Amino acid sequence: MIIDLDLSTSFLFLLLPLTLFFFKSILSTFFIKSTTSNFGPKSYPLIGSLFLLQQNRHRFIQWTADIVNNSPTKTFILHRPLGSVRVITANPAVVKHILKTNFHSYPKSEPGRNVASDLLGNGIFNVDGDEWKFQRHVSVHEFNTRSLRNFVEHVVDAEINDRLLPILATSANTSTNTVLDFQDILQRFAFDNICKIAFGYDPAYLTPLLPDAIFATAFEEAVMITTGRIRSNFPFIWKLKRFLNIGSEKHLRNAIIVIREFANKVTKEKKLQLETKSSIDLVDLLHRFLISGHSDENFIIDIVISFILAGRDTTSAALTWYFWLLHKYPRVENEVLNEVKQKEDNNSYDDVKDMVYTHASLCESMRLYPPVAITSKRAAQDDLLPDGTVIKKGCPITYHVYAMGRSEELWGADWAEFRPERWLERDVVSKGWVFKPRDGYEYPVFQGGPRICLGKEMAFLQMKRIVAGIVRRFMVVPMIDESVEPVYEAYFTAKMKDGFPVRIEERSKGDMIK
Repeated sequence: MIIDLDLSTSFLFLLLPLTLFFFKSILSTFFIKSTTSNFGPKSYPLIGSLFLLQQNRHRFIQWTADIVNNSPTKTFILHRPLGSVRVITANPAVVKHILKTNFHSYPKSEPGRNVASDLLGNGIFNVDGDEWKFQRHVSVHEFNTRSLRNFVEHVVDAEINDRLLPILATSANTSTNTVLDFQDILQRFAFDNICKIAFGYDPAYLTPLLPDAIFATAFEEAVMITTGRIRSNFPFIWKLKRFLNIGSEKHLRNAIIVIREFANKVTKEKKLQLETKSSIDLVDLLHRFLISGHSDENFIIDIVISFILAGRDTTSAALTWYFWLLHKYPRVENEVLNEVKQKEDNNSYDDVKDMVYTHASLCESMRLYPPVAITSKRAAQDDLLPDGTVIKKGCPITYHVYAMGRSEELWGADWAEFRPERWLERDVVSKGWVFKPRDGYEYPVFQGGPRICLGKEMAFLQMKRIVAGIVRRFMVVPMIDESVEPVYEAYFTAKMKDGFPVRIEERSKGDMIK
């Protein structure tokens, strides 16, 4: 467990640097109030909005979403202790400005990179400039049409048919009302898949015995502690704990040892395959990096860790919330089932791509429960945002994906309803559904601009294949109180707090098309 310091202890740590930061706090507060809107949580000199931050630390995403969606400009200033400020926005024009129009003025910040460097190192999610361009250039080859087709028709299908469906069938056929943590099942599935497609390595985490996932446990802990660093109101506390190797920082150090040992094992096996030419026809992502001329072991390990983060947690998080919503809205489930059954006799790559209603339902689910709730940048120079907010060099700015998906201005008065039809329109000739995409800066689930997610199409293909495989045969029945919404818990990626307990039930003939 992570050791948290309570408020009183935090104040003890705060006493020493009070005088050093006092004038900075006064000047920062004065400057922000004189040049930007005063909208936002109440702030005081020196401590900023500390009391409200502490009060809402366990619901930071929901709290800030409520504030930003009530802001007239969809932007507000969050004053943190010791003069630190953060701009938080849900304004599509601002999102477009920082992700595309003025992209080069909003890189990854050096302080932010340092906070996450113990876990992510110099991987693609923690770098900018030439390092980022190189990694993206090498990675893009894995996401072309040929690679996507191979991914769907071989890797995903094998994992579904040989592992996922047999486990669900066993659970459905037992007389003991077996309860599965479906979030764990989906994470295991996604982990096996990303390791196979990106590294040519099969960790076999999704097997009938559901083996202890030592790596996965360490990864979860490392992500959680690193997120805590990023959101810390008093960064010097975690830095002191790291220096002394105590508490959460000791846990993080131990977790990272496990993570890097796993990544090193994967890398060494791939190098051996290349030396013996035993996998000459299997050109995966790790293969491309190893033959690119960048053979530094730590660099390659950073690449492995970054792609595990991207491939394991995002799709599994999206599908966890999707299956909960599907059960909650039987009308939508039936529409998805109808579409799946119509494709049953010819379930090819192209058919999966053409599952329009299912695609829309996945977009709608991620609107309400995005896999990544917030993303932050830092201004490299003074700037004026499209909504009139003044940004000074070095100021962090966060765009709030979760809040944008719950904005009445963007999605209408029925924003809280799970309604895939908002993504669709009828074709005037065929009368069938046609997908109607939204502006990417109103729906930045996959980021946008030069850093738009390379794996977007792969993620959709994988998710649609999984949905089709499951709903055709099974019903996923949540074993939680239907009157209580599960807790959306966001770190680097979002989770359903305490897992997703479900029973698996076989579909009857009458469940098919109505």
